[in-house]
Amino acid sequence: MDATTSGNPTLQYHNIPDQPIAAIVATQLPPFQRQQRHCFGDSTPGEFPLSANPSIVLHVLTACNLDPQDLAKLEATCHFFKQPANFAPDFTLSLSELAALDMCQKRAIFKPMNMEERENLKQRCGGSWKLVLRYLLAGEACSRREKSQAIAGPGHSIAVTSKGAVYSFGSNSSGQLGHGTTDEEWRPRPIRTLQGIRIIQAAAGAGRTMLISDSGQVYAFGKDSFGDAEYGVQGSKTVISPQLVESLKNIFVVQAAIGNFFTAVLSREGRVYTFSWGSDGKLGHHADPSDVEPHPLLGALEDIPVVQIAAGYCYLLCLACQPTGMSVYSVGCGLGGKLGHGTRTDEKFPRLIEQFQMLNLQPMVVAAGAWHAAVVGKDGRVCTWGWGRYGCLGHGNEDCESVPKVVEALTNVKAVYVATGDYTTFVVSDDGDVYSFGCGESASLGHNAGNDVQGNRHANVLSPQLVTSLKQINERVVQISLTNSIYWNAHTFALTESGKLYAFGAGDKGQLGIELVENQTERGNPERVDIGLG
Repeated sequence: MDATTSGNPTLQYHNIPDQPIAAIVATQLPPFQRQQRHCFGDSTPGEFPLSANPSIVLHVLTACNLDPQDLAKLEATCHFFKQPANFAPDFTLSLSELAALDMCQKRAIFKPMNMEERENLKQRCGGSWKLVLRYLLAGEACSRREKSQAIAGPGHSIAVTSKGAVYSFGSNSSGQLGHGTTDEEWRPRPIRTLQGIRIIQAAAGAGRTMLISDSGQVYAFGKDSFGDAEYGVQGSKTVISPQLVESLKNIFVVQAAIGNFFTAVLSREGRVYTFSWGSDGKLGHHADPSDVEPHPLLGALEDIPVVQIAAGYCYLLCLACQPTGMSVYSVGCGLGGKLGHGTRTDEKFPRLIEQFQMLNLQPMVVAAGAWHAAVVGKDGRVCTWGWGRYGCLGHGNEDCESVPKVVEALTNVKAVYVATGDYTTFVVSDDGDVYSFGCGESASLGHNAGNDVQGNRHANVLSPQLVTSLKQINERVVQISLTNSIYWNAHTFALTESGKLYAFGAGDKGQLGIELVENQTERGNPERVDIGLG
């Protein structure tokens, strides 16, 4: 329902205390002073002070980059913000709606949309520009869209600068580095054929890389298949330089996720498309493994916008944005309970994970490891579920959990980001501290021998443990990426707020971007990679 036709708040939120919005609405003054505070002397006492010049209010609302929730609160508490503002481009919109629209127009993926596309997105999000703004902001927050990022793929690595330049290094047997050769690279090397193209998001799978430009185009290189298993029947050829994915030219893509048997992409409008799951219809459609045509993900999410996708070994998680709040849907293989529904059965169509409502938790970031999954809530709580081998769920044991369970050991930590791999989990707190738990192979947890209480940097960690080696770099960490593959030794990247990249774990193929000494195959301590991503 459009905000201009309802007397009720446009957005519904959970766990939001009712409190005055002091940053926007000034504290009321005693009656005898009110008239002196008006812009015009003949204004009626008790009237909102700036109502005589609403353009100033609109400028303030837009310039302050208010959260959509705050804009909704203004409409709910003051008629001045709810009534039509009589401004272009839509004279029927309220000031709050106009402010939201202005802020939407600053977003890179919104700018190129025509009026019809914008209106369709508005209706898909729930009929309000505030809801569109929330959708856009949520996607940027959980995917680092248009920001620097590093991807620790299976044996190879991708780094994207804040300006959209791309570097690659590591294993290159299928041309997955995109340099026109199949030679390994031990140092970050720019992909020169992409000069002039701004990349905003990257995904790396076994022998395959996908890059997404700011115009929504998808470039792929490496194995010429969207759904080959890591070992077994491979694509008939390899692509050693970035090539435009022809089948996606008519879809404005903002994110890609590569699983073991399938690939998924997310469109600007929040629609999910998948490739090559196979003939058993695991994702609601039947396709040959060599299929290169995208299939829309059918079922519950057809009319619900999705802001983030995450691919595990054989399942997919979708973070959805609805007027009532954020939610998570899962689809695919249910072994180990990793779909989060309390069972271990497969789901051919996306199914809502209901446990978050029981926990009163609003998901903001999702992560799909090979066999387990994790979510960060708006309140900073972390939930994990699925296979618990090596302690990757952080509950102090190796038990499986078939529904999301709060990691109690992180009660005093406000998390903002989570990353998962093959039985490994990393959590980043709001102050930049990093915690890790799970499988310690390849020293990819970052707990070196000197600081590890178990005296072994390869030891498994059953409960969250502060990565002190990252604490010592005196840099605020904003992103963690780790290898999400069951066949490759894992490595990990830590990206700091200033754009510095640190690497540790397996480096036998050059995937750390750091030269190793003779007979050395890994690094236990984070080491600076010679590349600036800021």
